[in-house]
Order: sequence, then structure tokens, then C-alpha cells
Amino acid sequence: MGSYRGPILTNGAGHPVSDDNNSVTIGETGSILLEDFHLLDKLAHFDRERIPERVVHAKGAGAHGYFEVTHDVSDICKAKFLDRVGKRTRCFTRFSTVGGESGSADTARDPRGFAVKFYTEEGIYDLVGNNTPVFFIRDPLKFPDFIHTQKRNPETHLKDPDMFWDFLSLVPESVHQVMILFSPRGTPDGYRFMNGYGSHTFKWVNDHGKAHWVKIHYKTDQGIKNLTTEQADHLAGSDPDYATRDLSNAIKRGEYPSWTFYVQAMPLEDAERFDWDPFDLTKVWPHKQYPLRQFGRMVLNRNPANYFAEVEQAAFSPAHMVPGIEPSPDRMLQGRLFSYDDTHRHRLGPNYLQIPINRPINPQSNHQRDGLMTVNENGGAMPNYFPNSVEGTPAPQPQRPDVHMYQSKGGAIGRKVFKKWQEQDDYSQPGALFRLMPKNEQDQLIANLAGHMSAAKEHIRRREIEVFRRCDAELGRRLDQAIADKVRGASHVSVNAGNFAVANL
Repeated sequence: MGSYRGPILTNGAGHPVSDDNNSVTIGETGSILLEDFHLLDKLAHFDRERIPERVVHAKGAGAHGYFEVTHDVSDICKAKFLDRVGKRTRCFTRFSTVGGESGSADTARDPRGFAVKFYTEEGIYDLVGNNTPVFFIRDPLKFPDFIHTQKRNPETHLKDPDMFWDFLSLVPESVHQVMILFSPRGTPDGYRFMNGYGSHTFKWVNDHGKAHWVKIHYKTDQGIKNLTTEQADHLAGSDPDYATRDLSNAIKRGEYPSWTFYVQAMPLEDAERFDWDPFDLTKVWPHKQYPLRQFGRMVLNRNPANYFAEVEQAAFSPAHMVPGIEPSPDRMLQGRLFSYDDTHRHRLGPNYLQIPINRPINPQSNHQRDGLMTVNENGGAMPNYFPNSVEGTPAPQPQRPDVHMYQSKGGAIGRKVFKKWQEQDDYSQPGALFRLMPKNEQDQLIANLAGHMSAAKEHIRRREIEVFRRCDAELGRRLDQAIADKVRGASHVSVNAGNFAVANL
């Protein structure tokens, strides 16, 4: 063999390796020796290469880029990364499907995760959203149950239409998101041609302490493109990594995808007199009443150098907010403030924020020490407690208080629906959405719903049809007919298939 000019191969401890093809044995045919540290080191690491898969958003792709402020919003937000037009902040974005496993198809009918990590001078800001402005449920107590219905039947380990529609038909607040999911936008053409949304209501605060409720929208500059059901199904078999490949190849070609960012801002006092709960994740705010206001643009211009280190280990949390951005009483957001960091500690360990892709660019100065996978200097000789009298240790900044989270006026503690909105209207917005759709999109929506719902039990189908009928009578009527046609066609095929089988015995 010719001489090799690359770096010297080493084991995990840095020792040079002379042979990476043959284990240490007694003679040519003898047993392997326990003293072969390189073999043990290599096998032991291989045995532990996989970390737990994300419970949701397991299949994903990511890219690096930057966010640039295009319009001044300092009158409503004091966050430093937004403090002047033209300012750029490094960011990392992860796209994903929601319900499928790591090896599932990119083109599945599913919402798409759209999470952006901003590396600001005040720490990490994570905008953890989806490609839809609403969600299936409004209370996090339902979230584990909802996700279970999107996964596999615990008896058969198969996807189960009965589980899927049984839950949704009993939770009519889901119909707004269901209608989007089964519209053409339920199968976007990759990740570059879809919008993103912060979805939740957040609070923005300016330098004078004045606050607004806000919703964030990030609209694709490439335009919306969707796949038909037939195209999505074909790609699931021929190229299940279609969206991942498309994003990576576009960046390699220099066709950097971008999104324009907008904010809807609502004065705090409007929340008390709004027509519905403005913190309800199953609802949108009217654009006429709260118009979109542009404030920035995100460009993705660099692919990850290593998928595991950057995409798989990326950990996003809506609890990661910078001064000027705060939570709202949105119940789903409140649940996510705990759940996301909790799952990262399970999946990546208690020091997941020390991993380079998650680490802030400003110093991590605190009194946390030790724990699995401590990979920084662990605080050195500084004390691990506060208060202390040691010079130069981290201390709070009382001159920069957070604005206290909004509280409504009184009320006893309990498991309650907000009294003002006791009679929730879960049907008007989905009905309006259906009537706004062009006829071809209405037809696709009904065909997609019928194709999926026809596999569920009849009493479950009837319950969900009634949910859609309450949104729009015509939608309910057409869906009922389409499902009846599907079921009748399936029965005919089944009978014919059975007769054919008997005839050939």
C-alpha cells in the first residue's frame, strides 16, 4: 500500500491505531484478548450511538442561516436582536414531520414542525412553531392522548384510523386543524414552499414596559407549493427523504430559501373584550382587526456539517426567551414551557445546553454544576451557590426585571374553562376557511378526508361527519356522500375479491 498522508487514526483516548481491520488475538485463529482497548472502545461506543428518538417530530432536516431585521419594531419589543434595521443574527432552523418515526416518509399527511433557534447576544431565543397557525387541542392535558392516537395501536402496532378519528370526533376543537391537515397544505412540496407560524400567543414588551400580545408569522418567499395525495404517496415509496434532499440540494446550488417575518400585535386590554379566547391555540386572529406587520427576513444558506451533531441533537424550547419576549396564558404554551426542556433532559442529558448546536453565544454564567456530559469548564473554581461573597461571581440584574405575566381578574383555582368563553365556538372559523377555499381545494379536502375516514368504524365516521356539518352544511353533506361512495366501492371490491378466491380454490 502507498503511504497515507491524512491524519493519524486514534482511539477515543487519542492513542494511535496501527491496524483498524484486525482484533488482537492469540495467534491467527485464537481468541480475542480483553486487553484490546481499541476493539472494546469501538464496540462500546457503537452500542451507545443511538439516543432516544424524539417522541414527536422525530423525522427532520435542518440548516443554518441568518435573520435580518427589515422593519423597526422597537416600539413594541425591546429584544436586542430586533433593535435596529439591518441587524443580523445567526440562526439554525429544523423542519420536521410530527407523528412519524425517524425513518418515516417526508411526504406523509402531517403537520410540519418549523423551529428556529436565534443565537442572540442576550442568549438563545427559540421560536418553536409549525406550518399551521392553529393546533388540534387547546389544553396540554389532552396532548399525550392526542399523540397516542397519531402513533400505533398498542395491540397491533399498526396505524389505526379508529383511534385517529375516535379521538378527533370527540374533541371538536380539533376540526380547524383537521381541515388544514386534509387540505392540499397537509402535504407541502418539501420544506421550502410552506409558511411557518409561532402559533401561540406571546407577549412582546418595549423599553418602557408597555406590552402587547403577539402572534408571529413567517411566510415563504418561494411561494406556497403542495403535493397532491397521489404525488405524496408515490414519493413516500420512491423517495421517502424527498423534503430533506430538496432542502440540502437547494442550498448546495446556492438557491437559499428565505421567509419574511410578520407580527400581529394586540393591546393587552383587547384580550378582555375579544369575541373569543385570544389565547386559544385552535383559533386565529382576524388580519383586518390585527394586520400583519413585517419586521424581518430569514435566509438559510448553509447545510449542517454533521446531521447527528447539529440536527439530531438540536434542542428547541418555547421557554427559551430573551428579554422583551414573554409567555401568555395560552394553556398549550404553558404546558410546552415544561415539556420541551424535560424531554431534552431525558433524550440528551441535563447538560444539553452545553452541546455546541444548543449553546448560546454569550457566556453561560450560573451556579449549575456537574451532571452527565458536562463538557465545559464546569464553573472552574467559582462557587456553586448564591448568594455568596466571592468577587466576580454571577449575580442577578435587578435593573432588568421581567414584566409579570398577565393575570385575569380573580377567580378560584380549579380545572375550568375560562368563564367568558364557556360556550366555545369551534365551528365558525373552520367553516369560514372551507368557504374561502377554491373549489378544487374543497374537492381535494373532501376526497382526502373521505379516503382516510372511510377506514374507521361507522359510528366514529358519523360523529366526525356531524362535526364537519356544524362547520358548514354543504361540507358535511358532500363528505357524507363521498364516504358512502368509498365504503360502497370498498365493499364491492371485497365481495368480488372473495368470490374470485373461492372460485380458484
